Amino acid sequence: MSFFGMDCVKKKEQELERKLRANDREYNLPFKYATNAIKTSKYNPFTFLPLNLFEQFQRIANAYFLFLLVLQVIPQISSLSWFTTVVPLVLVLTVTAAKDATDDINRHRSDNQVNNRKVKVLIDRKLRSEKWLDVQVGDIIKLENNQFVTADLMLLSSSEPLNLVYIETAELDGETNLKVRQALTVTGDLGEDIEKLADFDGEVRCEPPNNRLDRFTGTLTYAGQKYSLDNEKILLRGTTLRNTGWCFGLVLFGGPETKLMQNCGKSTFKRTSIDRLMNVLVLCIFGFLAFMCTILAIGNYFWELNEGSQFTVFLPRQDGNNAGFSAFLTFWSYVIILNTVVPISLYVSVEIIRLGNSFYIDWDRKMYYSRSNTPAEARTTTLNEELGQIKYVFSDKTGTLTQNIMTFNKCSINGKSYGDVYDYTGQRLEITEHTERVDFSFNALADPRFRFHDHSLVEAVKLENPEVHTFFRLLALCHTVMAEEKKEGELSYQAQSPDEGALVTAARNFGFVFRSRTPDSVSIVEKGQQRSYELLGILDFNNVRKRMSVIVRSPEGKLSLYCKGADTIIYERLHRSCNKLMDVTTEQLNEFAGEGLRTLVLAYKDLDEGYFNEWKQRHHEASTMLDDRESKLDELYEEIEKDLLLLGASAIEDKLQDGVPQTIEQLSKADIKIWVLTGDKQETAENIGYSCNLLREEMNDVFIISANSPEDVRQELRDARTSMKPGEDSVFFPEGTLGKGVKVMADEAVNGEYGLVINGHSLAYALERSMELEFLRTACMCKAVICCRVTPLQKAQVVELVKKYKGAVTLAIGDGANDVSMIKAAHIGVGISGQEGMQAVLSSDYSFAQFRFLQRLLLVHGRWSYLRMCKFLRYFFYKNFTFTFVHFWFAFFCGFSAQTVYDEWFITLYNLVYTALPVLGMSLFDQDVNDVWSFQQPQLYVPGQLNLYFSKKAFFKCALHSCYSSMVLFFIPYAAMHDTVRGDGKDVADYQSFALLTQTCLLFAVTIQLGLEMSYWTAVNTFFVLGSLVMYFAVTFTMYSNGMFLMSPSAFPFIGTARNSLNQPNIWLTILLTSILCVLPVVTYRFLFIQLCPTINDKMMFKVRQAKASPAPPPRRTRIRRTSSRRSGYAFSHAQGYGDLVTSGRFLRRPALSRSSGLTNAGRTTTGFSPMGRSAGYSPTGRPQNAKVSDVEVTSLQMYRTITDPSL
Repeated sequence: MSFFGMDCVKKKEQELERKLRANDREYNLPFKYATNAIKTSKYNPFTFLPLNLFEQFQRIANAYFLFLLVLQVIPQISSLSWFTTVVPLVLVLTVTAAKDATDDINRHRSDNQVNNRKVKVLIDRKLRSEKWLDVQVGDIIKLENNQFVTADLMLLSSSEPLNLVYIETAELDGETNLKVRQALTVTGDLGEDIEKLADFDGEVRCEPPNNRLDRFTGTLTYAGQKYSLDNEKILLRGTTLRNTGWCFGLVLFGGPETKLMQNCGKSTFKRTSIDRLMNVLVLCIFGFLAFMCTILAIGNYFWELNEGSQFTVFLPRQDGNNAGFSAFLTFWSYVIILNTVVPISLYVSVEIIRLGNSFYIDWDRKMYYSRSNTPAEARTTTLNEELGQIKYVFSDKTGTLTQNIMTFNKCSINGKSYGDVYDYTGQRLEITEHTERVDFSFNALADPRFRFHDHSLVEAVKLENPEVHTFFRLLALCHTVMAEEKKEGELSYQAQSPDEGALVTAARNFGFVFRSRTPDSVSIVEKGQQRSYELLGILDFNNVRKRMSVIVRSPEGKLSLYCKGADTIIYERLHRSCNKLMDVTTEQLNEFAGEGLRTLVLAYKDLDEGYFNEWKQRHHEASTMLDDRESKLDELYEEIEKDLLLLGASAIEDKLQDGVPQTIEQLSKADIKIWVLTGDKQETAENIGYSCNLLREEMNDVFIISANSPEDVRQELRDARTSMKPGEDSVFFPEGTLGKGVKVMADEAVNGEYGLVINGHSLAYALERSMELEFLRTACMCKAVICCRVTPLQKAQVVELVKKYKGAVTLAIGDGANDVSMIKAAHIGVGISGQEGMQAVLSSDYSFAQFRFLQRLLLVHGRWSYLRMCKFLRYFFYKNFTFTFVHFWFAFFCGFSAQTVYDEWFITLYNLVYTALPVLGMSLFDQDVNDVWSFQQPQLYVPGQLNLYFSKKAFFKCALHSCYSSMVLFFIPYAAMHDTVRGDGKDVADYQSFALLTQTCLLFAVTIQLGLEMSYWTAVNTFFVLGSLVMYFAVTFTMYSNGMFLMSPSAFPFIGTARNSLNQPNIWLTILLTSILCVLPVVTYRFLFIQLCPTINDKMMFKVRQAKASPAPPPRRTRIRRTSSRRSGYAFSHAQGYGDLVTSGRFLRRPALSRSSGLTNAGRTTTGFSPMGRSAGYSPTGRPQNAKVSDVEVTSLQMYRTITDPSL
C-alpha cells in the first residue's frame, strides 16, 4: 500500500525561496509551510449534503429536472402530478450521493492510514514517535531500514561508511535498482548522537516546492560556513530506505509540497467522448423541445381564437385569460409533458451500465496475476466505453513493457558464438524451461540461479582457452559493481545497473569470480586461485563515450586496459589486425540484435609501463585544471583507448513481460498506434522496440531524430516525411475543427510501414509551438514512435499534443511516479501494479499487473462496453422519442390543451419499470461475438475508433425512426378505433380506451425493437423482456380495477378500461398491425444493408454462425521470427559517475574475510546472491521474478582504506 494521496494541493501564494532552520519550529512557523498531512477527501459530515447537491445540480440535466419540478407545482400549467418528476429525481440524487459518499469515505480511510503512520522525530532533545501528519518543516527525523521516507529530507548522517544511504525509487520511476545518496561531511559527523543532533541549528535556503525529481539546488549555512546542496544529498518522499541501518534527515518539504506530490500533475475530471457528444445532443434536444412547444403554443393560440370562443358559454375564461395568455401557459404545460425526450432515468441507467461493466473488469480472472495476487481494477466507473475507442497508446518502457531483469544469454568469443543449443544433426533447438542446463557444480562460488544451456562454453573454460579466459577476466574486472561477502562463499553483488550485474554474474559462474574491491585494487578468483589486480584507473562510461575502460596491473606486473562498449564505438578503435575477426563478430552481433538482445563489444590492449606513467602524469594535470577539464580528459581517454584487440561480444536479454510482443501485434492489428515514452537511452529503447515487436526488421525505414538544434530537428523531420511521401510539400493542411477553433490534423496514408525514434533533446525542440505540428505530422505517419530520454513533463506534453490536434482517444500506461503526469493527461490512464510502486496506480483509471492484459481490457471489455453503451443510447432515445412524439400528434386532436395521451401512471412507470430492465439487460449482457473471436479478429475494434456506432448521424437516424414509429403508433390506433363499437354494441372509442390501446401498442413496438437490437440472448435478458410485459399487464389490470378506484378515485380514474378493451379481437389485431409496421422498415433496411454493404461486424457474425457447430479457434500466439539485422544491438543502462565513486578513496577498509579456493569437484555450497529489488535480479532467480522482496537484509559497503593519489 502506498502512502501518498492522489491529488496535489496548490499554495495560495507563490513561494520564491524556502528558508528554514533546523530544530526551530518557532522560526519556521511564520512562513506557514505545509505540514506533512495529506488530504485527498472532498467532504466532511457538515459539508457533504450542501456541497454534493451543489455539484449535482451543476449538471444540466439535474438542473433541468429541478426546473420541471417547480413548473409542476404551479396548478395553472401542470398537467402531470408532481410525483412523476420527484420520484426519479430523488432516486438519481440519492444514488449519486451514496456513490460519492462511498468514494469519499475510502479517501478518508486512505488519508488516515497514511497520516497516522509513525516516525521518530527529535523534539526537546528526545526521539519521540510521532504521526506523519504532525511532522513539520525543520524537524529532524530518524528513518530505519526498509522504512518509507516520510517527507523530502536533507540527509544529515547515516549508519554506513561516509554517510552513504541506499534508496529504492520504485514509487518515483518504477525502478527498484538502488540509488546512492551521501550526506555532507559536516553533518555526517553528527552521527546518531542525539545531543549533537539536537544542537544542530543549520539554516537551509533552497528552491521553492516544484516537481523536478532529478535536480535540487540549495545551500546549508552552519557554524559560519556555507555548503552547497544538490540532489545527491536529498531523500525524496516516495523512496524507501534499503540496506542502511538508520539515517537522520532534516525535513525540507512536507505533505503536498513534496516533489512527489508536486509531480502528480493536475487532476482533471475525465469525461468520455460519448459524454461530450451527449451534452451537445441534450442541448439540441432542449432546443427541439422548445421548438415543439412553441408550435403547440401557437396552435393553442389559433385554436382558442377560432374554436375556443364557442366553449366560453359553458366554460367561461377566468378574468384576464385571453388566447395569448392561454398559449403562454400551454407552452409551459407542454414543456412538462414532452420532457420525456430527455428522461432522468437515462442518467440513472448510464451509471448502472458503467458500474456493471466496471465489475466485469474487476471480476475477470483472465486479468488476474497470481504471482503477485493482483487482480485488475477499474478505479473509475465513468470511462468504460472510452476503452473501446482508443487510437493512441502511450507506454512507459521500464517496468511496463520490460521486467528490467537482465540475463546473460549469448556471447561471441574470438569469432565463435556461444549460447545456442544444437541437436545431433546440427539443427538449432529452441531453448525452453525443459532444455538441459549447464551444471556449474564444479564452481563452489557459482550463483545457483544462473542459467546457461550451451555446454561448449564451459568446456572452453575448462580447456583453458586463452581468449575465453581473457573474455571473462575482462567481465570480472571492468565494472563498478560492489561485492559483499557476509559468510565464506556467500556473495551478493550490488550493481548500479542491471546490465553490469548480469555480466559480472556470468563471469562468476564461468570461474572468474569478482570477490571484492578497494579504491586501488580488484580481487577476483580465477579458476580457484585468488588474484588481486591493482586498479590504476577507471575511464568511466558516459552517453557520449558509450564505453567504459579499466587499467589494471596483474599480480605478475603486466599492465592491461580492458574496454567494453557499443560496437560502433569500439570498432573505430580496433587495431588493423582485427579486421577479419571484426567481420565475423559483426555477423554474430547482427544476429544477436535481430533477436532483440542488448550487446556490448569487449576489447583489450597491453600497455607499456613508460608510456602509461607519462600518460598518468598528463591525466593528473588535466584532472586538476579549472577550465576545459572535461574536453582535456576526453582527449586523453581517446589517446589511450586505441589500437585495441577485439575479444568478442556479450548479448544480454532484457526480459520482457510475458506476452508483450503478442499484445503489441494484436493492438497494431486493431489499428491502435503505440508510442513508447521512456527516460531510457536511445539505444536501450530502440533495442527493446525490436524485442517487443514494436519496431520490425520488415519496416521500410526507422528514422532517428537526434539533432541538437531547432533547425536540424526540423530538417530531419522533413527528410523523414519526404522519405515516406516523396514529392509531397511540407506545407501542413489541417482539416476539420475541434472545440475553440483548434484544427484537427487528418491522418495521412503512406506506402509501407515506418518507425520513428527521437531523443529528449530533439523532442524538446520538436514540442516548441513553431515545430509541434511538423513533429506530430511526421510521427503520425509512422506505425510506431519511440521517444527517449524524456522527462515526466515531456511525456504529458506529447499526450496533450496528440489530444489537441488529432481529436483521437488516447491511453497512457505506466508504473512509476514519472508516468503520473502522462497518465493524468491522457483520456484513459492505466497503472501497472505490482512490485514497481503504487503512485501510477493511485493516479490511474484502471490498473492491472501485466502489460499483456491491456489487449483484453481494450479488445474485449472496451469494445463490449462501447458497443453496449451505443446500443443503449440508440434504443433509449428511440423508445423515448417515440413515446414523446405521440403526445405531439395527439395535441392536434385535443385542441392543444396539453392533455396527455397516456395514463399518468403509465407515464410515471414507463421508464422506471416497464422498459428499464430489458434495456439494462441488453446493456449489461449483450455481446456481438465472444472474447475468443474478439482476439481472433482485432479489426472489430476499428468501428469504435471511427465513432460508427453512435454519432450525430446515428442520432438523427434514430430521431427519424422514432418520428415514423410515433405516427404509426398514434394514427393506426386512432383510425382503428374511430367510430368503433364492441361486439355487444358498447362503445370503445373513448379517450381512456384509446390511451390504453396506444400505450400497449407502444410497449410491444419498443420491446420488439429491443429484441432486434439484441445479439446475445441470455436467460436473464429473456426474463427481463418477458417479465416487463407481464409486469405491465399485471400493473395495468390492478390499477384499472374497481378496488383501486374506490380507494382513490382521483388517482385511478381508468376504472374497468383494461378488461373492457383487451378482450376485443380488433384491439389485439391493431396491436399486431402497429408492431409489424413499426418493425418492417428496420428489418428491410438491415437486410438490404447487410446484403449490399456489410460492415465488419456483419461479416464476423456470419463467420460465427458458420462456426457454431465447432468451437471458436483459440487465439493464435505467433512466434516472432527474427532475421539478421544491420542495426547495432548496443544498449547499456549504466549511469555516469560511478567510476569516480569507486576510485574516490572516500572509503575505509575493514578486515577481509579469509579466502579459500572457490573451485572444487565436490558439491556446490549455497551462495548468497540476494537481489536488491529488480536491479539485482539480473540473473534468473528461484523466486517469481515479479514477486516483491519482503525483507531485504541490512548490508553495508565494505570499509575501504584511503587512497592518497588524487590523479586517478
